[in-house]
Amino acid sequence: MNASDTAFVIICACMVMLMTPALALFYGGLVRSRNVLSTHMHSYASLGLISVLWAFVGYTLAFGDDVGGVIGNFAYVFLRGVEGAAAPAAPQLPHTVFMAFQCMFAVLTVSLVSGAYAERIRFSAMLLFSALWLLFAYAPMAHWVWGGGWMSKIGAVDFAGGAVVHMASGAGALACAQALGPRISSGQSFIPNNLPFTLLGGGLLWFGWFGFNAGSALVAGTLAGHALVTTHLASACGILGWMLVEWKRTGKPTSLGVISGALSGLVAITPGAGFVGLTSAMLIGFVGGIVCYGGVLLKNKLGYDDALDVVGIHGLGGTWGALATGLFAVASVNEVNGMFYGNSHQLWAQFVSVVGTWVYVYAVSRLLLWIVNSCIGLRVAPEAEYTGLDLSEHNERGYTL
Repeated sequence: MNASDTAFVIICACMVMLMTPALALFYGGLVRSRNVLSTHMHSYASLGLISVLWAFVGYTLAFGDDVGGVIGNFAYVFLRGVEGAAAPAAPQLPHTVFMAFQCMFAVLTVSLVSGAYAERIRFSAMLLFSALWLLFAYAPMAHWVWGGGWMSKIGAVDFAGGAVVHMASGAGALACAQALGPRISSGQSFIPNNLPFTLLGGGLLWFGWFGFNAGSALVAGTLAGHALVTTHLASACGILGWMLVEWKRTGKPTSLGVISGALSGLVAITPGAGFVGLTSAMLIGFVGGIVCYGGVLLKNKLGYDDALDVVGIHGLGGTWGALATGLFAVASVNEVNGMFYGNSHQLWAQFVSVVGTWVYVYAVSRLLLWIVNSCIGLRVAPEAEYTGLDLSEHNERGYTL
């Protein structure tokens, strides 16, 4: 085991952990004031619930020995055999460090889905759905891509979670938005209650993303440095892409558009951060800003209420990033060539992974939502929604002025 690599991944794990409170700020600023604390609760509750489930059984389902290309076995149930050993997937790291790094990804992904059902889901339903979604959606996806499952066997690549994190959360979010139905407006427009919160949360997400992408190299070396630079450049270009189309369409650029563009670039580069060159990363980020802006507008045409635009930014941004990796990957970075460098099979493998992710995660999410609704009910009563979930679900107020 290598001490410098271990220290590097520990720091990156801490940075990815920070992304969940950052997401709470980002989402919390976007909802109405009567739901700001309940929205924060979705992220913080996931930190507790998903971390424990990951240790008990989630990690072994994702990274246990492969069973038919579909799921991991129970070799690491209750973290048996993890303490004191080297990680099979990264022998230079202690197994506990690799497990913890992956745990932070699982927590963040479940928290991302919460943006779709903000302002209207029962807290108990949120907890049950999140637990089931980790076990039946996230863990299989992580195994398919990173644990030796069928997606990795057909040659699909995903450096830091384009499919596992972003497409999966986007597909889950679409299922949630459709299953719960639109929010009750009560005559008020859905105006963000605190955009400075959102900007601060978005900035912290940008910071944490360096640990998210660079840390996925699992070694403190050239590849990690390359992933850090591609991450930053793609995010910067995502701002420009989003701002360009927003300015053209509405006549004014907005601060919310700038931070949304930054996140769009970050999402788009995630699958290819360690596979594409620097110029390609900038193009991927720029196009990602434009694609995600269009994705946010799409919900109005299709009629689903994705409260905080998880589908438009994470779902479509991750999809574009996965396909772009199949186009722009170059072997001089990380031994994988895309279509533009003579390997058309890579684009096909990426396309199959995109279709597989969307179909599987959406279908299993709808099934889990049906089960939760049948058992305890998904949505709060209309009067509770009018009052706000802060009071009706948690007996708190975010603002007392």
